[in-house]
Amino acid sequence: MRMLKHIPEGTATAGEVAPDCPHCLKPLPLCICEAITSIDNRISLLILQHPQEQDRALGTARITALQLKNSVLKIGLSWPSLSKALGRPIADPSRWAVLYLGSAKVSELDTESDIVAINRKGEVEDNQRAILKSIEGVVLLDGTWSQAKALWWRNAWMLKCQRVILGPARPSRYGKLRREPRTDGLSTIEAAAMLLSALEKRPDIAETLHSTFERMLAKYRQAQIAAPELSPKPRPKRDYRRRKRSR
Repeated sequence: MRMLKHIPEGTATAGEVAPDCPHCLKPLPLCICEAITSIDNRISLLILQHPQEQDRALGTARITALQLKNSVLKIGLSWPSLSKALGRPIADPSRWAVLYLGSAKVSELDTESDIVAINRKGEVEDNQRAILKSIEGVVLLDGTWSQAKALWWRNAWMLKCQRVILGPARPSRYGKLRREPRTDGLSTIEAAAMLLSALEKRPDIAETLHSTFERMLAKYRQAQIAAPELSPKPRPKRDYRRRKRSR
């Protein structure tokens, strides 16, 4: 953790960088750890975060893992199996769901459900209710769209799990703070809220996680005014023409 001397109330003076919270690892002006309430979830949650996901200010993977008792957060690119990633033996990976949208969209499928189990061809699985009822754990991929794709392709064991996609009724609460390329793109905490609350039939899970997320966003908006340096820097655009000439 970066240390900063004699900084009152977790703020930094001009030209200095605010220290990080040792728990959520966010800059102290954005920390909401005191407001996080623990959730005793039955269905396990495994969050795999791409190591280049650097958005500490607006990222939600760590606060999601902090809030859910039955959860694990791992940072990396690949693991030999679900058991290795989770840190404990898993007898039947098919009873774990992996949320990976890819090119699939619920709106283009013949279904009225907002959580859909699909096969390797991107088609709706038969016996949706039975499949979703049997789920014991959920894997979420944390990162940009390209980073999530890298995690998906680098971990072949995910094909042994049940792939699911989401069709949320509303876009992400990020709004203009972080634009998603697709309207069905959600933050990690929103995806966890939607999946776990539905699979466990516990709307309180979604209510609690959404409350945490909204508090985080409110604090971020307040901090933007006092400390604009906390805003995540835009990712540089790739120059595909230059890449093409270099080949």
